[in-house]
Amino acid sequence: YFLIFAVMRLTKPTLFTNIPVTCEERDLPGNLFNQLMKDDPSTVKGAETLMLGEMLTLPQNFGNIFLGETFSSYISVHNDSNQVVKDILVKADLQTSSQRLNLSASSAAVAELKPDCCIDDVIHHEVKEIGTHILVCAVSYTTQTGEKMYFRKFFKFQVLKPLDVKTKFYNAETDEVFLEAQIQNITTSPMFMEKVSLEPSMMYSVAELNTVDTVGKSESTFGARTYLQPMDTRQYLYCLKPKQEFAEKAGVIKGVTVIGKLDIVWKTNLGERGRLQTSQLQRMAPGYGDVRLSLETIPDTVNLEEPFDITCKITNCSSERTMDLVLEMCNTNSIHWCGVSGRQLGKLHPSSSLHLALTLLSSVQGLQSVSGLRLTDTFLKRTYEYDDIAQVCVVSSGVKQ
Repeated sequence: YFLIFAVMRLTKPTLFTNIPVTCEERDLPGNLFNQLMKDDPSTVKGAETLMLGEMLTLPQNFGNIFLGETFSSYISVHNDSNQVVKDILVKADLQTSSQRLNLSASSAAVAELKPDCCIDDVIHHEVKEIGTHILVCAVSYTTQTGEKMYFRKFFKFQVLKPLDVKTKFYNAETDEVFLEAQIQNITTSPMFMEKVSLEPSMMYSVAELNTVDTVGKSESTFGARTYLQPMDTRQYLYCLKPKQEFAEKAGVIKGVTVIGKLDIVWKTNLGERGRLQTSQLQRMAPGYGDVRLSLETIPDTVNLEEPFDITCKITNCSSERTMDLVLEMCNTNSIHWCGVSGRQLGKLHPSSSLHLALTLLSSVQGLQSVSGLRLTDTFLKRTYEYDDIAQVCVVSSGVKQ
């Protein structure tokens, strides 16, 4: 071959760490080892035995590549002959398990390459798949005699998973959805977590619950240093609320399963940046049945044997059937309802709601559960029972004062 082909991965250097060799002064070498460490330019003065280094070292091997990072490589084609070659075309493809990508900066051929001259190219690719990747580099050219030459080289490397992401959903009675994301660093080096955000779907707005307000200043719950050590796990919490135009449509928001996707950005070692975006996160849609009862307002603390008010919202979750509802209130051992039981609420059309103000009192102190509501649809003669709707803390009037 007239041409020599070289491929090198471009990556950041690493901090050099020396291996300390020392002994006690009464041993045979005496102070020799200690003096050699002090004279070593790669050690930190005053901390020669701590394996700390002030020097950078170039990578000695291909190294690890993680999903979400940018793979960069330097490609050089050198004319090692004493002849001029023509029509040189350099092509670099990346073969993954699912696709083949062209990474060459230019698809045009170089007219000629003189002896001892080279063609250089730098390629970049954001890694988006896990598993085996093969960098296929091909060169074609024409010699002075008109002979067409062609050769290829293959470079195989593995793409590893940097983070383990687990999610949990909690469906609140108020149509709010809470997302808990557990993110674990499964690499061998610390990570600086630059950003972990949730991009909600079109029906929701999101509020991040990962900060604490202290003295008018918002601080991260993870502290000032947002480093994630190897194998450490961090939990992020988000609250999603349905937008106003969708919240009013009970039948629509009830069946929504797509919540959004997580966007994670981190940095490692000397600032190498990585980014991962999860696929659309989906929850199990809560089943409310035909009629849904939710609490709009309720006090946290009430006085013993004193009436207090709550507001309920009753929603017809059916998309095609009108209901004629009757409300019954059943007393429990601790909670007593004030008002007329068995009253007519009237007709409730599909996907519509009504608000209901109710009064009750408690005869027992402590944390009491509000139970005993019954709704009957007179059309189908079907009764819906609602117990453990909410809890209230009941205290004596003297304690509250």
